[in-house]
Amino acid sequence: MSAASSSRIKFGTDGWRGIIADDFTFSNVCKATRAIASYLETAYSKDRPVLVSYDTRFLADQFAHTAAGVLADLGWTVKVVDRDCPTPVIAYNARHLNSAGALMFTASHNPAPYCGIKYIPDYAGPATTEITDTIVANLENASDAMPSGKSADKISTFDPKPVYLKFIYSILDVERIRSAKLKVKYDALYSTSRGYLDTVLEHCGCETESFNTYRDVLFGGGMPEPKGEQLEGLVEAVKKDHADLGLATDGDSDRFGIIDEQGTFLTPNTVLLLLARHLVKNKGKKGAIVRTVATTHLLDNFATKYDLDLYETPVGFKYVGQKMRETTVLIGGEESGGLSVIGHIPEKDGVLADMLVAEAIAYEGKPLSQLVQEAIAEADGPLYNNRLDMHLTNEHKEAVLESVTKNPPSNIANIGVKEVGRKDGIKLYLEEGSWVLLRPSGTEPLIRVYIETNSPEKMEQISEYMEKMIHQIEPVAV
Repeated sequence: MSAASSSRIKFGTDGWRGIIADDFTFSNVCKATRAIASYLETAYSKDRPVLVSYDTRFLADQFAHTAAGVLADLGWTVKVVDRDCPTPVIAYNARHLNSAGALMFTASHNPAPYCGIKYIPDYAGPATTEITDTIVANLENASDAMPSGKSADKISTFDPKPVYLKFIYSILDVERIRSAKLKVKYDALYSTSRGYLDTVLEHCGCETESFNTYRDVLFGGGMPEPKGEQLEGLVEAVKKDHADLGLATDGDSDRFGIIDEQGTFLTPNTVLLLLARHLVKNKGKKGAIVRTVATTHLLDNFATKYDLDLYETPVGFKYVGQKMRETTVLIGGEESGGLSVIGHIPEKDGVLADMLVAEAIAYEGKPLSQLVQEAIAEADGPLYNNRLDMHLTNEHKEAVLESVTKNPPSNIANIGVKEVGRKDGIKLYLEEGSWVLLRPSGTEPLIRVYIETNSPEKMEQISEYMEKMIHQIEPVAV
């Protein structure tokens, strides 16, 4: 394979994603699989199986079986899932089966033309940067040849569902949820969570109505992302039938989507706070709170109130997961919709997150909207969040980053900047508790500006200031 096509395989914060039949091809999948296998040779013995899984995307199952053939040719015993499977489920099985890790074919919440592959080590969380850097280095000498087909006897299929469900039922207070007799609407969004989340809901005695519970590689013409315009049908169903809540997941079921009984979409920031409170107040759990730099500081206020440690990480659940492997973590999460909790694997899990919200309602016997208000008040909220996605040329993007890095502003919208954080992007901490984070997209000519402040008026002022400031920075002349 030419160096040019090899360079098109880029492992980002959560594996490699590409457009099917453009850069995400069978030959590149073979190449990436061999690069992963070269890493496996250094980390595991071949008496441990490699698991292979996939989501509902076009050709994802075929890519997975091709990768299984490559691994078998290299002498590995391979276990392939018997149907498309949530990422947290294959991650749990990677640990449970004492495997050499798992290959998961998914592009998560990306649009339908995308597919992806990520390697999940045996500790059941995202691969660390050290591991993915090794895999990327291995690409240089990896062949893109298709598997021989001669090693089929080393490949078997398995059902990852029973052990995962048994584990989830051990984490949840099933009887408490059953006694609440909740009315739940569930939109599978054509994702891998069908047959999982609906099964758990029914096991927990919820009166459940499910939508879009079949494979559609075009995701109904939308995105497999559980928020906003993708959930309009779910919102209507909740309101029409006076349901207690609406639930959804993204394409590979590692992100959650929650609608309260009034039809309001709860942001991931809100859900993280709600569940942190539920775990402490109702379940008596203790541990650190871990959030990314882009996630709400209401979690900091909550941690202070309950004397819990708080850790801030770069963006990407792999950093949250790494902290979960190092210390006792009550809850870890990110504003983009991923979380995990104490006692669970260090991987985000949309199925468990959805069920923990149902459990919180069951414990409190109050409407979800009221629980949210109480959690926010307890954390000295509300705070308001916004994210500006500013489309810039690459030259302009680089100029903005260089300017703000070298000469961070001393005030924003007439509010003094008291501290500058450089953990991931540039985070400006303002005198009265607001903050602004500038972070470049790794894949697009885009700068993301995250803002948190204490009033809608201030949000508007800070947003306008940041847009004006960024547009006034001149692109570097080439």
